[in-house]
Amino acid sequence: MKKIHILLINAFVRPFIVTFFVVMFILLMFFLFKYVDDLIGKGFEWYVILELMFYASASNVAMALPLAVLLSSIMTFGTLGENYELVAIKSAGVSLQKAMMPLFFLIIMLSVSAFLFSEYMLPKSNLKFGSLLWDIRNKKLAFLIKEGVFNNSIPGYSIRVDKKWDDGRLENIMIYQVNEKNDIANIIMAKEGIMNKTPDNNTLLLKLKDGVRYQESPGKNSYFNPRQELYRMRFKQTDVPFDLSSFKMNKTDENSFRSNNAMLNLKGLNHKRDSLTKELDSLNKAAKINIGSYYKQNNYTKGYTKIKIAPVVIKGDILANLPKNKRASAVQNALDVANAVYSSAVVRKTEHQDKSVNLLKIDIEYWKKFTLAASCILLFFIGAPLGAIIRKGGMGLPVVMAVIFFLIYHIISTVSEKSAVQGTLNPMVGAWMAIIILSPLGAFLTYKATVDSALFDTGYYKSLFLNLFKKKSKIS
Repeated sequence: MKKIHILLINAFVRPFIVTFFVVMFILLMFFLFKYVDDLIGKGFEWYVILELMFYASASNVAMALPLAVLLSSIMTFGTLGENYELVAIKSAGVSLQKAMMPLFFLIIMLSVSAFLFSEYMLPKSNLKFGSLLWDIRNKKLAFLIKEGVFNNSIPGYSIRVDKKWDDGRLENIMIYQVNEKNDIANIIMAKEGIMNKTPDNNTLLLKLKDGVRYQESPGKNSYFNPRQELYRMRFKQTDVPFDLSSFKMNKTDENSFRSNNAMLNLKGLNHKRDSLTKELDSLNKAAKINIGSYYKQNNYTKGYTKIKIAPVVIKGDILANLPKNKRASAVQNALDVANAVYSSAVVRKTEHQDKSVNLLKIDIEYWKKFTLAASCILLFFIGAPLGAIIRKGGMGLPVVMAVIFFLIYHIISTVSEKSAVQGTLNPMVGAWMAIIILSPLGAFLTYKATVDSALFDTGYYKSLFLNLFKKKSKIS
């Protein structure tokens, strides 16, 4: 390997690592902003949130990796062009294509790694992320008592306090408890109290002082005495325990999430596609048999009798061929059959549409395993010649150009995938649409960079415009 190749690889690897982690950090911040309501106020340990962020960062690789390749390619060749190192390389007899070859092989290795990651690592990380996020979203809110507001976090209790202190002391407490068996309320009112947890964190113990308990009894089961009895008990100090077992986060079985498309590899997607195709065939056959049973003209006697009867030919209005006393019942029977056929068709149509859409999503997810690797190669052939043309390094213009081209790629990819899900576009074409559209752009930019075109040189367009204006003034 030549020294110039080592120089180019070192110039590419450093900004690639930096931009990759910067993009991952930005995407993680977006993730936290999106799920901040599910994470705050539930008493999670720090390692649970860190685990969720780790799985989320794995799922963000599909977006961060192509953007990092595009940005680092522009920065690398932009810096080389700005420092006239590309000019020195070309003057040494090395063309731009030859200079790009070691980086091209590096991008090929990166693309293969991206494919293996999307095939083996990404489904597992999506499975872990989905199950953990489900557990977090279904965990109840932590016991946060707000002043002057009834709190219903603990099942069966409604608690209200007038004043709350940071050390757990409470003032003017009201606890409203409902007995589920007989729907009779118990009310506890106290002037002050203190809130503590047991060492195992399974019970919240509320110590109350100077209070009174109001409790109603069902009364005597007598028809002549339906009145209830009210008990009032004053106390100097009492303890009220609250069970906190429902506030703990329980781990959900991950097998219940394995049917999701994003959590399957190629083999699992193929197996799910085959199963869903068989279900669609069975659904179509069942719908045909079910709807066909409503029609009365069936050849049930065909092959069982030798009697030949000429078919009856009905001309004109069908009701005119029926007796008058049977026309109303015939119309009603036909209407009932039509309504039954319509109801059956609506139910089957909804189920058929759901399965068909799911089948399209499976095909899109299948091809997305390959588009991640192909997008790295495509964006490299856009970013490298683009950096050689603009001849600007650093984090200024390269970042702007990278964001513009990546947004174009992302928008085309998103729109085409949604069109494929709606059935207006083939799933394979929808998954590869962005690469198909932008591939000619990459070839065009590579050609322009090879011939040292001033594609983004404002001075070139300014002189061209001035020359054109001078020619027009001379003609006039």
